[in-house]
Amino acid sequence: MITISKAPVHFTKQISRISLTPRFSSAVVSLNLGFGSKPKKGGGFFRLVWADDSGDMELLNKLSRGCFSNGLKKGQKVEVENVNGGEDIFDAASAEAEVQPQHLVVMVNGLVGSAEDWRYGAEQFVRRLPDKVIVHRSKVNTLRLTFDGVDCMGERLAEEVISVVKRWPGLHKISFVAHSLGGLVARYAIGRLYQLSTRVETTSQSECGSRSEANNSGHHPEQHYEARICGLEPVNFITFATPHLGSIGHKQLPLLCGLPFLEKSASQTAHWIAGRSGKHLFLTDEDEGKPPLLLQMVKDSDDLKFMSALRAFKRRVAYANANYDHVVGWRTSSIRRQHELPKSNLLMKNEKYPHILHIDHGIAEDINNKASSTVGTGVIDLEEEMIKGLTQVPWERIDVSFQKSTQRYVAHTTIQVKSYWLNSDGADVVQHMIDNFVI
Repeated sequence: MITISKAPVHFTKQISRISLTPRFSSAVVSLNLGFGSKPKKGGGFFRLVWADDSGDMELLNKLSRGCFSNGLKKGQKVEVENVNGGEDIFDAASAEAEVQPQHLVVMVNGLVGSAEDWRYGAEQFVRRLPDKVIVHRSKVNTLRLTFDGVDCMGERLAEEVISVVKRWPGLHKISFVAHSLGGLVARYAIGRLYQLSTRVETTSQSECGSRSEANNSGHHPEQHYEARICGLEPVNFITFATPHLGSIGHKQLPLLCGLPFLEKSASQTAHWIAGRSGKHLFLTDEDEGKPPLLLQMVKDSDDLKFMSALRAFKRRVAYANANYDHVVGWRTSSIRRQHELPKSNLLMKNEKYPHILHIDHGIAEDINNKASSTVGTGVIDLEEEMIKGLTQVPWERIDVSFQKSTQRYVAHTTIQVKSYWLNSDGADVVQHMIDNFVI
């Protein structure tokens, strides 16, 4: 019998392995749950981790996680290390090798969410790219903490990322994957973490010509500046159903059915439910007389380089639900104007990714020449300014639909597979993200 939080749990099989490695300050216990004398491929195991620093005992892989058998290679072990502020997920063999994965993937939850929301996505990442990535599931903004506002959450996330990078000194690259409100939090955090790194290159005399003649060594040093996020090369910035333009306006919060009196009431009372985060989402914040925070986040400021940070990433990707997302509208999650949404005759059918409807690889807009057909009210003016700011850099827009799925009414969480039992139809969307992920 093993006792967890005073609740007895009984198992019919013996403990098959106990390991304590010097690399990690935790004991890992694997249990065979009765699938034969040897564990079958991809299933039959879960782990218990005892964290030395807190004394807590956490059940990491529950019995229901047998759903993660797809993609698990024979003998492969996905390890989870609990740390202050989050969880690091990695392939055990790669972590123990002399050359460890160099790419950090930071996964961020949305409103009233937790690190558990990205359990499926994180494990699929490591199983598909075991020697390439280390995944960190953020824990600093969970449940009620997600009411504190995008700025407070962004500051906490930035500090968390700094601690993760210090913990894995071999990292060279960084990417972000965020759901819903977490996408705004990640955008704020990268603005805080943005920095320019100086790289000095030495050019030979034949290449420099007369400029190197003054250099006695025959070489001419040249300085180059490279954009970095927390000292790492930024690669992918990916959001799922994120309200980039906020939740104010026609059908940006579909739950309100586009009814003007409901949308107006929601903007006035959002802070009662979601605190400062509600004010930020409905653009009703007026801190110290400044413009709404989401409007500030489409520009650089003296100490927060929001757009420079976005521009530094090789890819910016927005996955958006085209329908049945009752929390975040199609326009705000795909950063489009109403007339820019794809028509039904443009939607494709893909057997490998049955819920991917449309892919727009996007180009950066010329904000001086781009005309708007929607300007006329204060709300739309704000939205238009945010669109113009964010589309100074190109975005890949991936339109998703669960219209024919029995899980369509929970599309907002199905798109990220928050819980495999409830949201398994979103697995092809997660697979699409990983298949197109730039390493």
